[in-house]
Amino acid sequence: MNFAGILAGGKGTRMGKTELPKQFLQLGEKPIIIHTVEQFLISNDVDKIIIAVPAQWISHTKNIIGKYYNNEKIAIIEGGSSRNETVMAICNYLNQNYKLNDDDVLVTHDAVRPFITQRIIKENVEYAKEYDAVDTVVPAFDTIVESTNNNTITNIPIRDYMYQGQTPQTFKVKELMKTYESLNDEEKKVLTDAAKIYVLKNKNVKLVMGESYNMKITTPYDLKLANLMIGNKVNDID
Repeated sequence: MNFAGILAGGKGTRMGKTELPKQFLQLGEKPIIIHTVEQFLISNDVDKIIIAVPAQWISHTKNIIGKYYNNEKIAIIEGGSSRNETVMAICNYLNQNYKLNDDDVLVTHDAVRPFITQRIIKENVEYAKEYDAVDTVVPAFDTIVESTNNNTITNIPIRDYMYQGQTPQTFKVKELMKTYESLNDEEKKVLTDAAKIYVLKNKNVKLVMGESYNMKITTPYDLKLANLMIGNKVNDID
């Protein structure tokens, strides 16, 4: 089976003072998370959708999803305290509720990236059958400057080799759990996302080209821009 894991654990601190976490804010006439889930619901490459949220927002999420869909394809569970722990919470849920085989795939995606395309979903699933893992990226058009001391430049990597990470990131479920469990405590401390689990273990992570508009909505500016993208009139986005 092909599963989608929607990561909806963000608190949205960069969004400013809002009553709701960013994934529940309105984008046009619907919450951001609904726009995102819709793309996986219409996908022919996804059999089941698991939405992982903080415990205190499970009831709210169920109410929102129920307002738009009465669909057995969707399950809502409690996420973890970090991104990777949330991914593993989804894996554990799948392991407990399905008889997993070696080819079962998990497509993990940010709840606040509502502009994902069917092409990106399809390529993630297809390449996950062949490679250890899949990461969605776009080329870095600006020069990347590295500073290990946050004061002066320590390195300027060759831009031709640089990419900006997006989501989805996609894995075979059983292999992801096995690889994560093989990490030591020091390796777990440096994780920034699930793809790095595979990089640390020298496993191949296939690149899928994303889209510049597959943006992550994290700030008020992002939300205003996203509304413009769907044709909503908004105030000046400065």
